[in-house]
Amino acid sequence: MKRRSFLKKTATVGAGTLAAGALAACSESPTDPNSGNFPTAGASTATGGGNTRPSVDLKMVTTWPKNFPGLGTRAEEMARDIELATNGRIRIRVYAADELVPALQAFDAVSQGNADIYHGPDYYWQGKHIMFNFYGAVPFGLSATEMTQWLQYGGGQELWDELAARFNVKPMLCNATGMQMGGWFNKEINSVEDFQGLKMRIPGFGGEIVTRMGGTPVTLPGGEIFLSLSQGNIDATEWIGPWNDLALGFYQAAEYYYTSAYHEPSASVCAGWNLDVWNDLDESERKIVEAIAEMHYARSLAEFNARNAGALRQLVNDHGVQLRQFPEEVMRALADVAADIAADMGRTDDISNRIYNSYMSTLSEVKEWSGVADEPYYAARRLSDKFGQAL
Repeated sequence: MKRRSFLKKTATVGAGTLAAGALAACSESPTDPNSGNFPTAGASTATGGGNTRPSVDLKMVTTWPKNFPGLGTRAEEMARDIELATNGRIRIRVYAADELVPALQAFDAVSQGNADIYHGPDYYWQGKHIMFNFYGAVPFGLSATEMTQWLQYGGGQELWDELAARFNVKPMLCNATGMQMGGWFNKEINSVEDFQGLKMRIPGFGGEIVTRMGGTPVTLPGGEIFLSLSQGNIDATEWIGPWNDLALGFYQAAEYYYTSAYHEPSASVCAGWNLDVWNDLDESERKIVEAIAEMHYARSLAEFNARNAGALRQLVNDHGVQLRQFPEEVMRALADVAADIAADMGRTDDISNRIYNSYMSTLSEVKEWSGVADEPYYAARRLSDKFGQAL
């Protein structure tokens, strides 16, 4: 897809005519990309010196329900920020799951040029290539902040670009959920045997762990989970964490809430651009988009951490949710299975091997450094109750 196929180019007009056309367009239509109304094709943005830059109207498809806290809302905020930062040159209309395409078809829509950007976790696309899991979440793997270490300083982004380019996609991180929870269960997990026959909504790498533990994984988009859980079609589900889990009302459908999310230390959410569309942006536009994606990644992590604490108190105190922690023997078994699966993935083909070795090299460094610095600090911080109390 070349620029001529999706740009609405401005006709060459005199300065007075251009200004009049832009004012008329702005007076008739808001520039909010989610309003459903866009300025007319003649309303390009002036960039100084009498030159104009054609505007681009793009479509972003997401894997989230409409206005879903922290994920659907973040996609809309990102679109607005890109329009503002580019002075209206890039305008993005955001479609929630099923508004333009089903949630799990977002990748195909962008790859094939039927949409321009997707907003969702890359482990949903493991059917395209197994190593997309490593860019969504790896059980017992990198946290949200450690993920950026791998991508920016461990070669992870270059490998991601290479993998996604096979599908005509340019990927970038744009959202992080932070540390997640282990999920909602209708029975307690006291031993490894309790995974036998368990039917659990859990996608990607985590789903393969459940399979090897004797259960059955199910992939469902967020909007379908509650009904499936409440009707008994699944026995358990993981989703994200207290803030989002409260919003979906899972406490009404399951009794036990487990920590922590061995399967998903953080969901890395991707903004995947159609590669032709991406390449047709100029260098300054690409830099702006990348900077905004990085900002939203950091901001979303802060937001999830802030919202989760209060939501967890509400779940426990107001709704009587029973918190549980997986027993150590269960966690050890899960970790051993995860290690075997990751190694199997790394043997798939050449790029799988390179991604696996790159990721594990960073993970080894992270474990060594955090064991010296972070973990002793967190343990020491818990020794006193005097800090953390309001005056």
